[in-house]
Amino acid sequence: MKTRPPNSENITCWRKKFLETFFSNVLHGVLDVSSDWRLNDHHFSPLLHSSPHVSQLTLCNMLQGAVELTAEHNQKVLENLAGSLRILKFQHLLSSDQSIRRSLVLLLHRLIHHGSVSQVSMYSWPVPDTVLLVLILSMSAGFWRSGNALVYHSSPCGLCREEDKAQGQESGQQQAERGRYNEREWSNSENQKGSPRALEEAGAEAKGYRADACLNSVLCGPRSPSLRNQACEEASSKVSCDHTSIQGGSSRCISDQLSCHPVLRKTRRRLKSAVGRKRRCLRRSKGPCADPEDLYDFVFTVAREDNSGSIVDKNSATEGENAENWTSSSPGSPCTGHAGCKKRGGSAGMFSVKAAHRFRSVSTLELFSIPLTGETCRTLSNLLSSWVSLENLVLSYNGLGANIFCILSGLRALSRHSDCHLRVVRVSDVFSHMPCMELVRCILSAFPQLHTLSVSFDLKNQLEGNRPEGNPSCSEVEIPESCLEQLEIRFPREPLHTAFLLPVLKASKSLQQLSLDSATLPCSQELGLLLEALRECNPNLKKLSFHDVNLAEHQKEVLLLLQDPILQEITFSFCRLFESSTTEFLSEIINTVKRNSSLKSLKLPGNRLGNHRLVALADIFSEDSSSSLCQLDVSSNCIKPDGLLEFTKKLEDHIQQRGGQIQFTHLRLFQNWLDQDAETAQEALRRLKAVCSVVNDSWDSSQAFADYISVM
Repeated sequence: MKTRPPNSENITCWRKKFLETFFSNVLHGVLDVSSDWRLNDHHFSPLLHSSPHVSQLTLCNMLQGAVELTAEHNQKVLENLAGSLRILKFQHLLSSDQSIRRSLVLLLHRLIHHGSVSQVSMYSWPVPDTVLLVLILSMSAGFWRSGNALVYHSSPCGLCREEDKAQGQESGQQQAERGRYNEREWSNSENQKGSPRALEEAGAEAKGYRADACLNSVLCGPRSPSLRNQACEEASSKVSCDHTSIQGGSSRCISDQLSCHPVLRKTRRRLKSAVGRKRRCLRRSKGPCADPEDLYDFVFTVAREDNSGSIVDKNSATEGENAENWTSSSPGSPCTGHAGCKKRGGSAGMFSVKAAHRFRSVSTLELFSIPLTGETCRTLSNLLSSWVSLENLVLSYNGLGANIFCILSGLRALSRHSDCHLRVVRVSDVFSHMPCMELVRCILSAFPQLHTLSVSFDLKNQLEGNRPEGNPSCSEVEIPESCLEQLEIRFPREPLHTAFLLPVLKASKSLQQLSLDSATLPCSQELGLLLEALRECNPNLKKLSFHDVNLAEHQKEVLLLLQDPILQEITFSFCRLFESSTTEFLSEIINTVKRNSSLKSLKLPGNRLGNHRLVALADIFSEDSSSSLCQLDVSSNCIKPDGLLEFTKKLEDHIQQRGGQIQFTHLRLFQNWLDQDAETAQEALRRLKAVCSVVNDSWDSSQAFADYISVM
């Protein structure tokens, strides 16, 4: 098929990988089945044959793959994918028409709601189709958009019909038991039926039973399209109903009301308390429910319930608030629909997720390079607020800006759920709208159960600090003891103040990995304060990484880190270690590493080692060394072929002196000047590969001088 998997992909079964790639190429037309006599056989289906082996699938462009997979002749293929597929990716999507979206809806319903897909990832969508984007997000969260409304059911799906049938049979048995119970009660009271009061009580009980039967007939039927009713409210006529008593035609009015609000799973007592109020009862319109381009006609939103527990009518909101204030400020409301999620009064609301059935949802959501507008962020915020199955959330280069507060509001609402499973959060973008440490504290204070937190920004927003009203500084929030194991922070050239990081370190006793990127050290003592804090607060820290942090004037602290008896992996990446150092500093590094038996990995990319320093590093493995170093990374260090060959010869001598007893297993050589003498480089690599595993690339060093100048 003339394809080669990336080196970063760990392939355990090549047969499975081949069939998975084969399936994708046939589906997208890369492999022309009609041109191969072995495949062009009407008795044989390439998609059906390879589908059981597909665990990862990418849909691109106009979603032609979705249309093909939902075709009638590929029904068995779709069933196989529902059992095998785990990761569903969308890449370079374009706008699509209604028929394609309908196919996508059916595909997502089968693969997510009734399938095994646990991860949905979207990549590179510079101008996203908002309707299509929200459709994918909402179905990933467990909701189904059918037609013009987001619904929970009302589908041609056979699996849904089977579930409904089973639920119908169960509810029928419950109603039969209720009927037998009422019959026994009536029989036991036969001797009193002559009195007028008894007759009155019996009549009232019969009427109450008829109301219960009406309620059961609605609630115990097929799961109804709860969220579709919000769209129907706007398009249908409104009929005023006076529920002063349950008699005559009032039971039909109750039934009508429940058909408009089928997700209300109220108890009988709650129903009786509600029927005494004047309510507006909506009749479902025969026409289309809403404009298909109107996002809020099908996007799920959090319920608004008043203090008495009744559903608040959407029409009670003041005019002008219905579009943006559909996420009001009631408890659990993640976002209000304007900059910074400022809370507003009013109770414009929809239906409660607590009262509604949800389909199965994915546990991992990844959005890479997809601009999110304010509307989309509010939608995502509301979905996140109840997405309890979500374990991994990745938002990368989405242009959030001030909308970061909207996302945080949804996450805070999610954190209030006792069954929340969120464990990994990664947020990265070009501009930061709030200080990195403040964002870290804000997320960690809401989710102390997180295992991994990554916050990364390229540049600092000039407007940073002008946070919307109602969003107090997270630096004032106390952080409870957390389960955090991995913390990654990329500062947009912000000063690294240990005083701000210290509360996070104190709360993270289980921290094992810490990565600090692109930070500036405001004073010479700052790094020392950080190391002291790490020793006191994080005794389990195993991996520490600095990237693009100028450590040229912090040689003492570098040596202290290298002799730490707990750290197993240390990374100094593009840290200018040898910019103003002497030969004595390199010797001290080598001697320190030689005495450290706990250090397993040392990564020094981008530190201008050159040939002579690389050759000196070979002494780490000398005969008198007690080092247990297994991995060494010297990428991007201006190493030439003759220097690599000399390093190889010196390493071979040390191994021979130690009788072949050496733990060194991996050497990384990316982006060095090995193309300047191909013959010498090949000899050095050949001899190195007899000693350890070597990872390198065919890098064009003609750009090396420009790269070298750029980091000076």
